[in-house]
Amino acid sequence: MECDSTQSTENRYFRCRKTAALCNDRLYSRERTAELLGISTSTLANYELGITKTVPPDAVVMMSDLYNAPELKYYYCANDCPIGRRMPIPTTFESIQIMAIKAMQRLNSIEDIKIKLVEVSAEGKVTKANLSTVMNLMDGLDGLCQALGELRLACQKLLVDGGVNVHN
Repeated sequence: MECDSTQSTENRYFRCRKTAALCNDRLYSRERTAELLGISTSTLANYELGITKTVPPDAVVMMSDLYNAPELKYYYCANDCPIGRRMPIPTTFESIQIMAIKAMQRLNSIEDIKIKLVEVSAEGKVTKANLSTVMNLMDGLDGLCQALGELRLACQKLLVDGGVNVHN
């Protein structure tokens, strides 16, 4: 018998499974989903209840593919991967229209980024004089990467929603 506690509703893995269950009734039950994933029901419950603090990457990929939820992989990389936590990885999903507007706004800053890049490359190294310019350049590049990553995620969701499952 499945028990979907209030605590699990706050969990991204649980929410993605329940959203996927709206289109695939095999995913409504934790038991059936665990069977499809090739894991035990208690393991899936531990993931969904947050008992397992870091879900194994292979399990995240399997859930992402089964639920047609590419955002799970992005979430894992941004929050659980020690390398990914230091990188600008998209973690939010909004409509493609909103993501496109955000990306275009960031692209408007490309001229400023180019100017800073020229200033920094003229020096060829980080000095006290150009340290803030280098830091601003990195912030601008991170923002651009974030916006483009979010747009890519929105495109992936469009493909998935259109019935094209891309495993990447």
